Amino acid sequence: MSTNEHAERFTALRPLLFTIAYEMLGSATETDDVLQDSYLRWATVDLTTVRDTKSYLARLVTRQALNALRAGARRREDYVGVWLPEPLLLDEDDASADVVLAESVSMAMLVVLETLSPDERAVFVLREVFGFDHDEIAEAVGKSVVTVRQVAHRAREHVRARRKRFEPAGSVRTARVTERFMAAVSTGDMEGLLSLLAPDVTWTADSGGKVIAVRRPVVGAEKVAALVLNIFRPDTRIEWVNCNNTPALVAYSGDKLEGAFLTEVVEGRITQFYAIRNPDKLLALAAPRRISR
Repeated sequence: MSTNEHAERFTALRPLLFTIAYEMLGSATETDDVLQDSYLRWATVDLTTVRDTKSYLARLVTRQALNALRAGARRREDYVGVWLPEPLLLDEDDASADVVLAESVSMAMLVVLETLSPDERAVFVLREVFGFDHDEIAEAVGKSVVTVRQVAHRAREHVRARRKRFEPAGSVRTARVTERFMAAVSTGDMEGLLSLLAPDVTWTADSGGKVIAVRRPVVGAEKVAALVLNIFRPDTRIEWVNCNNTPALVAYSGDKLEGAFLTEVVEGRITQFYAIRNPDKLLALAAPRRISR
């Protein structure tokens, strides 16, 4: 039987615990399941044995997230088309004041984290984003401190090698480019649209095979522009949202949510579109979340 104190401690740290699990899983719905299971376990803990609630709950959530990540590995291997993380709808107007937090939940970073092994991902997130000690991480992932240090170094180098050479634009600049993008799309201005796209811009769509969408990334400004104008038709209703700490677009056909579209902007041009079309993943946009570190 849980107590009020159990609930109060867990609730106070929930935004941080959610962020840890989401960055490990790339799925808000799976994160909700992990937190629910973690709370049930936490509710049975004798609080007199807990010296540091934050460290204890972080370890507990990390273990549960690792179990979920390993269990879902086969499903991701069998996934139809490209697998992208679930979009994360935030209730903060702008949480980007914390630069590390903002970058850590960006779609670009989550895509890079997908290339790590489960242990590498857990260690990287706990160390680089949340600043946990190697001792604490070792206990969370069930490895020796020496091994954790090696994994941390390997994961850090792996991420660094896959990061783009140019720094992505901040949310304000991204918003400006997105506004110009919407103006060009709404008027069918192909030249204006092309001026906003990098020559090697890439369109990556995640449909899970459940809706019609390209199953392989489309590269090149002219190809992507044609694709954009075909998707964002005059009868499509577009709304602005804050997804993954960046201005994003959600598209509706009538009352039906058709997709969430996030962009990556470098040097004033869109270099990447992430189009989440899988209806199962769009369920994550039903309610805003709070993140913290």
